[in-house]
Amino acid sequence: MDLLAYPFMQRALIAAALVGITAPAIGTYLVQRRQAVMGDGLGHVAMTGVALGFLLQSSPVWMATLVAVVGAVGMELIRARGRTSGDVALAMLFYGGLAGGVMIINLAPGGSTAKLLGPMFGSIAAVAPEDVTAMAILSALVLAVTIGLRRQLFAVCQDEEFARVAGLPVRFLNLLIAITAAVTVTVAMRIVGLLLVSAMMVIPVAAAQRLTRGFAATLGLAMAISLTISLTGTAATYYIDVPSGAMIVLLAIAVFLVLSLVATPLARRRARAARATEQVCTQDDVKVQ
Repeated sequence: MDLLAYPFMQRALIAAALVGITAPAIGTYLVQRRQAVMGDGLGHVAMTGVALGFLLQSSPVWMATLVAVVGAVGMELIRARGRTSGDVALAMLFYGGLAGGVMIINLAPGGSTAKLLGPMFGSIAAVAPEDVTAMAILSALVLAVTIGLRRQLFAVCQDEEFARVAGLPVRFLNLLIAITAAVTVTVAMRIVGLLLVSAMMVIPVAAAQRLTRGFAATLGLAMAISLTISLTGTAATYYIDVPSGAMIVLLAIAVFLVLSLVATPLARRRARAARATEQVCTQDDVKVQ
């Protein structure tokens, strides 16, 4: 494969693999707690961090991580204290983060909104060696949290009151989910883009749910689907001059549609089998009586 002969493609494929694994790892929890659009809001907030990186001439990835984490914590605290609805908090993240990014990038030396296009929609040529290092560190943190604390996080996402009664630190775990989502957004920034990262958190999970029932099975299949899509989409952009984020998301939607078509007859067969089993059990009960 000639694309592996180029260092920038090697970095892009490594970054795509990291995105493919981490996005559904936290996305499964967000879907479980019906916060599928949270990644989108955090992506807008991270735009301010990217612009600050250009302004301060520091790493856009680390600066975006810092700003996104602060925004995620603020949103979660507002939601937990009930001072305003989660929708309003997300709206403030959406518009404030995007407006802040546009304003700050124009204050940077030689800055213009064109510099934000790569982080917004993803670009395989934008992945620098230092970005790969940062993404690897952040991805390791995301996986350590989402897999190492999967039982506790699942309990909080499923039923906060039950988790609180069981003695789990609900507020801390909610903050941890928000922070992990913020970190994941910046991991995906170079390949998928800040405006499209939410799709990779949600669509592979939704596709996996078409075929699986249990949480662990959904998480594993979603990660496999996302990894395959991310690598395929990134490789495809080497031959087709299009943004990598758009290609990856469109592939994810295509996979979801295919699996939906496959899952429909399977669901009908399962329903018929369940009805048949129920009828047999009912007949056996009647005979026993």
